[in-house]
Amino acid sequence: MKFYNYLYQKRNLIFSFGLFSLMLISCDKNLLDAVPTDRQSENIFWKSQADAELAVNALYNDLDGAEIFYSDALTDIAHVNQPFAVDAYIELGTYDASSSRLYNTWSSAYKGIGAANYFLANVGKIEGSKDETLIARYIGEARVLRAYQYIKLAYLFGAVPLVKAPLTLQEGREVQQATLSEIYDFIDSELELAAASLPESYSSNDIGRITRWAALGLKARSDLYAGRFAAAAKAAKTIIDGKRFELYPSYANLFTYAAENNKEVLLDKQFLENIYTQSVFNLLASYSQQNGQSTYVPTKALVDSYTTSKGDLITDANSGYDPKNPYKNRDPRLAFSIFLDGDPLPNGAIFHPAPNSGTADAVGSTYIASTTGFNIKKYIDKKDLANPSKSGLNIILLRYAEILLTYAEAKIELGEIDGSVYDAINQIRNSRTDVKLPITSNQANQEQLRQLVRRERTVELAFEGLHLADIRRWKTAEKVVPGKVYGITYQNNNGEAVVVEAASESRVFDAKKHYLWPIPQREINLNPNLKQNPNW
Repeated sequence: MKFYNYLYQKRNLIFSFGLFSLMLISCDKNLLDAVPTDRQSENIFWKSQADAELAVNALYNDLDGAEIFYSDALTDIAHVNQPFAVDAYIELGTYDASSSRLYNTWSSAYKGIGAANYFLANVGKIEGSKDETLIARYIGEARVLRAYQYIKLAYLFGAVPLVKAPLTLQEGREVQQATLSEIYDFIDSELELAAASLPESYSSNDIGRITRWAALGLKARSDLYAGRFAAAAKAAKTIIDGKRFELYPSYANLFTYAAENNKEVLLDKQFLENIYTQSVFNLLASYSQQNGQSTYVPTKALVDSYTTSKGDLITDANSGYDPKNPYKNRDPRLAFSIFLDGDPLPNGAIFHPAPNSGTADAVGSTYIASTTGFNIKKYIDKKDLANPSKSGLNIILLRYAEILLTYAEAKIELGEIDGSVYDAINQIRNSRTDVKLPITSNQANQEQLRQLVRRERTVELAFEGLHLADIRRWKTAEKVVPGKVYGITYQNNNGEAVVVEAASESRVFDAKKHYLWPIPQREINLNPNLKQNPNW
């Protein structure tokens, strides 16, 4: 039983969410304002341990759900399929500080931070009998959920205000940015404190709550993003040595209902059918599947990143890659992650995206059809066909495969290449029942291993919201993002091989400024102490 089931059955949950929606923006209020809108409600809350539980449960609502998909579409591995969507302007490099995507991301993160701050400032008011260990656990959960938001803000915006407690209206309009180092120091400290008070696991009623391992996993991610490789390796190794987690046997089924709450998942956003739902099926599925929107679609660049089944790059002369049969004898994760020509679809139809195929999914057949001829397969479960906009499928935010790759990458960057590094890489490539790639040779040098791990992160974690942060910290975005977006190769009516061009415009990435988003202009207008990022 998911704890969300318990959560959403509580009659006073509406109050709980209202109390923690402390950072709603209006034309005359700064987003950092953290003053409750209902002091009378506050006076009748915080009376019992049950109130604290309701309050911490509400904080989970601010975890990312379907939001993870848009960020990959701002990279080389996916494309914003609808040209007039807000994200398309970011993809094309024509956005500025007034972009609604930037503002919504910023405001959503600070809403979560404000809610956690308010919880932490008030949970000590609980009256009567209480379990101090349980209250400490709630505090740990709140610390992790707040740190989660700061990790996102740091890699997207860089130096941002570091708000640790509720602010008055005036304080919110005067707060200054912390340095990036100060933000990462705070994240590290918070996650270490939280890990000390959180349990290693929960009973079935509380599945989905944050554990000690989730705190350490987010610390490993944050330290990797910050370039603190020794700390990242240490946190990841603690999880590996804990032996609580393992790779799910089937990559093909990992993102389906059948695999929910498996031993690979450290953190996810839990959903519940007909009660607390998401619309990822509708967002990602092809048009023939209940009018799927194909909002974000894979690119040829990603498809070409998957090696052959022998582990060779398809560009290698001796790889055996056949451009006339491009999906044969490839890394199995390609077919498990992306709908390819000839694949069966959830409703029993066959996916034929070629422009001359005459199907509902043909490139150009509708404005919704994939413009690359590829569709994302992760999270597309047949069970959601009946109600594609109300899925109860959990969305994974942190899994053991990422921990293994974080450990390997950190050790490689430190120059500490040993058997444990190869073991971590080879678990990813060879330990599942349906993914069996050649064991990595221990003769590889640091640069070869660096490129291998980066490619593994790209394909293993595709469409999981991590690639934008990766190409920013690797400083490769300026090389891989600019230019045309391409899709499938098909035979036209003259028998000629033609590569689909997804859009007439080319992507733009300006290395002088695009490694950070601009601070939303609305925030700068309200708070003159906020400094805009360079060259914006």
